[in-house]
Amino acid sequence: MMQAGLRRLIVCAAALLTAALLPATPAVAESNGGTRVMPLGDSITEGTQVPGGYRIGLWQRLGAANYRVDFVGSQFNGPGSLGDHDHEGHPGWRIDQIDANIVSWLRNTDPRTVLLHIGTNDVLQNHDVANAPARLSALVDRITATSPNADVFVATIIPMSNAGQESAGQAYNATIPGMVQSKRNAGKRVHLVDMHSAITTADLIDGVHPTATGYDKMAATWYAALRGVPGSIGDSTSRQIVGVQSGRCADVAGASTANGTQVQLWDCHGGSNQRWVQTSSKQLVVYGSKCLDASGWGTTNGTKAVIWDCTGAANQQWNVNANGTITSALSGLCLDASGNGTANGTQLVLWSCTGQANQQWRP
Repeated sequence: MMQAGLRRLIVCAAALLTAALLPATPAVAESNGGTRVMPLGDSITEGTQVPGGYRIGLWQRLGAANYRVDFVGSQFNGPGSLGDHDHEGHPGWRIDQIDANIVSWLRNTDPRTVLLHIGTNDVLQNHDVANAPARLSALVDRITATSPNADVFVATIIPMSNAGQESAGQAYNATIPGMVQSKRNAGKRVHLVDMHSAITTADLIDGVHPTATGYDKMAATWYAALRGVPGSIGDSTSRQIVGVQSGRCADVAGASTANGTQVQLWDCHGGSNQRWVQTSSKQLVVYGSKCLDASGWGTTNGTKAVIWDCTGAANQQWNVNANGTITSALSGLCLDASGNGTANGTQLVLWSCTGQANQQWRP
């Protein structure tokens, strides 16, 4: 009896110690009011080996580009560098287990976008692998039926080091493009992400889960896919566009909203005529409805940069480049402070890219 009591005491003490060591799950999910994105899958979504996994790099990329995104899900983990820890990644889970719970998860969180990477455990557990593609198709149908306005990104599963498992994984992956296309043909908002090509077995820490570098490659692949589908991560938040040479802001002259109004340099004051949003379709939007526009579809030096009703046309598409330049997608010309001007009222025009400071911009 004394031994039994001692064993119970040890078990209770161990349980208390374990509870003390486990990270606390918040009573309510983190939410910043941004576009709701559900990372959905198994341990590779959860971030086994590297807590937070691809969600760390994805969150950082979204933040750097001024996208306001709210990760959603019933699970919670990751480091402080991951600003939003919510997700729906379940270690060890197969397609059928995700499918059994997906409706309640979707109804609880109402995501605008779903990032689905699932099927690895079907292969690892050798669970009716031949019918895994059919299960995946049924899962996607359940997601689109429950959340018809959500964009669903379906990824091929990443490589595995075991040759037999990798062969089975590749056979499974080979069915996914056709399945995704069939959903798209039916009018569903389903998109293919080639995640298998994003990393190699050299990026795996244990033959199944990525290293930190591998997870970051996954993050870059998700980010590129999301940027390619307008609205899937909302639009990046507004920002000022500041001339490196002048320290002055890209400003709509006179705070006018009229089509054709010249864009100029002016002292930065944070007004609505200096707040620009870079959209996923490469527009630079001011006032919520007016776009930076190469006037008259101009493609020559001196073409004026003006505002105009947003049309989605190529003369309103801009590349915001890592070297600080902003180039017209139509002409390749750089946004330029005319005549190397730095004074208030200096007109912004298009000009051949020279690398000079009057063509350098920062947020």
